Amino acid sequence: MSSVSVVCVLSIVLLWQSSLGNGNPLFRKSRWIVGEDGRRVKLACVNWVSHLQPVFAEGLGKKSVSEISKDIKSNGFNCVRFTWPTDLATNNTLASLTVRRNFESLGLYHAIPGIAANNPDLIDLPIIEAYERVVASMDENGVMVILDNHLTKPGWCCDRTDGNGFFGDRYFDPEIWIEGLVKMATLFRPYKNVVGMSLRNELRGPNQTTGSWFKYMPRGAEAVNAANPNVLVILSGLSFDKDLSFLRNQKVKTSERLANKLVFEFHWYSFTDGSAWINGNHNEICGTITGNVKQNVGFLLDEPYNYPVFLSEFGIDERGGDLNGIRYLSCLMAVMAELDLDWALWTLQGDYYLRQDTVELNEVYGLLNQNWSNIRNTTFLHRISAIQQPLKGPGYSDVTPYTKLFHPAAGLCLLRKSPGDAHELVLGSCAESESWEYTDEGTLNLKGTGLGLRAIGVGNPVVVGKLRNSSDEKWSLKSSSKLHIASQISGKDGFVEVCLDAGENGIVASYPCTCLDGDKTCDASGQWFKMVTSTIKPTAEITRF
Repeated sequence: MSSVSVVCVLSIVLLWQSSLGNGNPLFRKSRWIVGEDGRRVKLACVNWVSHLQPVFAEGLGKKSVSEISKDIKSNGFNCVRFTWPTDLATNNTLASLTVRRNFESLGLYHAIPGIAANNPDLIDLPIIEAYERVVASMDENGVMVILDNHLTKPGWCCDRTDGNGFFGDRYFDPEIWIEGLVKMATLFRPYKNVVGMSLRNELRGPNQTTGSWFKYMPRGAEAVNAANPNVLVILSGLSFDKDLSFLRNQKVKTSERLANKLVFEFHWYSFTDGSAWINGNHNEICGTITGNVKQNVGFLLDEPYNYPVFLSEFGIDERGGDLNGIRYLSCLMAVMAELDLDWALWTLQGDYYLRQDTVELNEVYGLLNQNWSNIRNTTFLHRISAIQQPLKGPGYSDVTPYTKLFHPAAGLCLLRKSPGDAHELVLGSCAESESWEYTDEGTLNLKGTGLGLRAIGVGNPVVVGKLRNSSDEKWSLKSSSKLHIASQISGKDGFVEVCLDAGENGIVASYPCTCLDGDKTCDASGQWFKMVTSTIKPTAEITRF
């Protein structure tokens, strides 16, 4: 829909339509998710909630399901992580209630006219059939679906003692859970757009143990695979889905048929680490937390594990003003680009029918605004569009590997202002990124041009030019975050260390490096650049930002 589209998103989407699943089964190939042709399919998803007490996809009182499905696709997302409670599959009394009757039972009479007007074919269906119709609409609009078992009893998630956290908790009977997984896997087997099933959201609480994880998660995975061998089977970790480190010492034992369907997921928010982003130095915190994420989860991407890793929840308060979230996002974007992760944004919905006893609660993490008519924060959507495209992977070897200089705070990359101009450097679309090469000598060269990146003075724009083997063209990574790209330039009092710095006008200059250590109030993100490897040929046809 034009009312919720962002300029340039559609043109970017056209570049990677061939990376979509196109209704065919997906597989694991080493650390990548691929289609039947062996070509990588990058999951760039958004969460859509249907696990709260109404057990009905949010927003259907504001817009038709077809309109929302089209909005998802038009804004560059190729899939939805669609949540559901176990009771939807195992409690027939609940599942057979019509949407209208369930809303009446919850006292949500005000929402019924809107649903009836926007989705008249859903309002009097049993809620399990309405859930199925939403999946069918996404199929019609070319959106893949991952069915996410979010919790058992419908409601908001999550805390440590809510009874839904771990096997054996009050509302988490492992046998009923497996029964629900099998029913959903069977029900959605005919739907080719249902490409994955996430077995359980955010395992947590005082009862969690690795022993129970290894007892029940493989059982659930095998049961899903037996009922529907087409879907990816996605396993979450411990401690609110931030810890999979126990897999270092004990691998998951599965049948051979399941081995090429297995994916692991994790979550990462600013609040995952408390108030660290406010209370600590920006660089030090990013370096520490990035190291923890790689230690606890990221190792699965590498030998000898080689599993796809799906960041199935991340997001920020899109109203702005949350310093913790603003700082976290730049660090997160750098990691997502570096690892070229599959991901799902939290979240699509602008509000909820009913959440924690509040009617029409505004979802400040929502991609859409509260009345579902527009994008809440177009700058944020533009920013994450840079990671909606694959950077590499099977079937994406158009050119020999090269480096993109990615600015995570803007979601843009360093490039020449115009292809024929060898001097002016600006931030622009990463799809057009220059092909950089970082050499053993510390130079950043434009591949095949004989030109290299140079700093020509404090506060001056950086340029590309013929290399002269001088200090102002040698670059190194600085700070705990390894996101400052620094050089030495000569001044009146000797050499001065400067870092790449992106100004508001998009011109990239060299300024003294800031926030390297100690200062807890300093925002380093303006000077953060990530060297990202790609094997996809830059595209010149996209309009520069």
